[in-house]
Amino acid sequence: MQLKRKSKTFTNISMTLAAATCALAAPATAQPPDLDSWDVDVGLLIYAESDNQVQVYEGALSLTKQIDDERSINVKGVIDVLTGASPNGAVPQNRAQTFTRPSGNGTYTTAAGETPLDDTFHDTRVALSTQYQQQLSRFWLYSGGANVSKEYDYLSLSINSALARDFNNRNTTASVGFAYAYDTIEPEGGIPDPGVSVDDANNRLTDSDTKQTLDLLLGVTQVIDRQTLMQLNYSISDVSGYQTDPFKILSVVDSNGWANDYVYENRPDQRTKQSLFWRTKYNIQPSGQVLDVSYRYFWDDWGITSHTIDSKWRVQLSNQHFIEPHLRYYSQQAADFYRVYLDENQPIPEYMTADYRLGELHTYTIGLKYGLPIAGNEFSVRLEYYLTQVTGDDSLAKGAGMAGVDLYPDKSAVMLQSFYRF
Repeated sequence: MQLKRKSKTFTNISMTLAAATCALAAPATAQPPDLDSWDVDVGLLIYAESDNQVQVYEGALSLTKQIDDERSINVKGVIDVLTGASPNGAVPQNRAQTFTRPSGNGTYTTAAGETPLDDTFHDTRVALSTQYQQQLSRFWLYSGGANVSKEYDYLSLSINSALARDFNNRNTTASVGFAYAYDTIEPEGGIPDPGVSVDDANNRLTDSDTKQTLDLLLGVTQVIDRQTLMQLNYSISDVSGYQTDPFKILSVVDSNGWANDYVYENRPDQRTKQSLFWRTKYNIQPSGQVLDVSYRYFWDDWGITSHTIDSKWRVQLSNQHFIEPHLRYYSQQAADFYRVYLDENQPIPEYMTADYRLGELHTYTIGLKYGLPIAGNEFSVRLEYYLTQVTGDDSLAKGAGMAGVDLYPDKSAVMLQSFYRF
């Protein structure tokens, strides 16, 4: 998992909608609801990238109340603190490079041969959400909610709604969900003029801009037998508005590989994203072990396609203890407008980015979760290691300016997460 700059890390409304729709499609619990108390979930997360790059500290509190046999409500709050440094998009050079900070106040310097990192990466995010669920009849279930997320320079407002219907003696559940998000981006220093030199004093267009996202998700969940549950989802997302990262730049290099200028990136203001998701859970009897395997295929009109294979294997130990190994593989094709740098002898393209997250990459995740009962409640801790391999054409490291530099350095991170439910 690679964290994205600012709220782009956290405002993937499609994932939120998918989770809500999956919850609708889950088989009903056989336990009677406790109408006198709240279910409380508390989570803490620490995420740290190698070389002292991005670090995230997150705390989450979720409260769920069963109003009656047919209705429930959930309220959740999240606080994130982000620090560290993030690649600014410029290529490494065989000499030191000095960059102006995004605010226009001050500079920072990157040593020769090092990947240029923007050391202004820091923020605090506060998010609040609520979700309401009601059994409309024996076969129909409704869910709806709202979310607000605020950072220093980013505000996100969203709503979602989903409906599920049981068929086939409640062995089949069909669901449909909608979500809408409205984001306001107000970066320090203003919105930069794309393709314009960062040293141009008149390189700001406006103080802020907006983005809107509309999502649709269709899903089917099928009970195959007493041990097997299968799920299939299709989602489509239409994003319009400002989608450029105002903090990312590209190097403009000469024939010897020396960067003589830096310009702001530019991404299209329209994007359609689609995905197919398949998931199977298998309960291995009589051991009670659960195997959870999923596959996701993603494509969009920016030229990006990706494949995600995810697997978890829950092994029940004695006295309600359990372990859950986790393996995940992600592979992504680069966006059509991804460039490692720009050639000074060529005109500036309409759309361009050097952000490696839109390039060709492969990510590997390995982790282990351990759970145990504490005072009759469940406590778990999860440790995971991520490795991202960015790939590309090594011959692009041309001339004396880039001879011997690594244009596609690997990136790694460690995540530690604890969870307590009572």
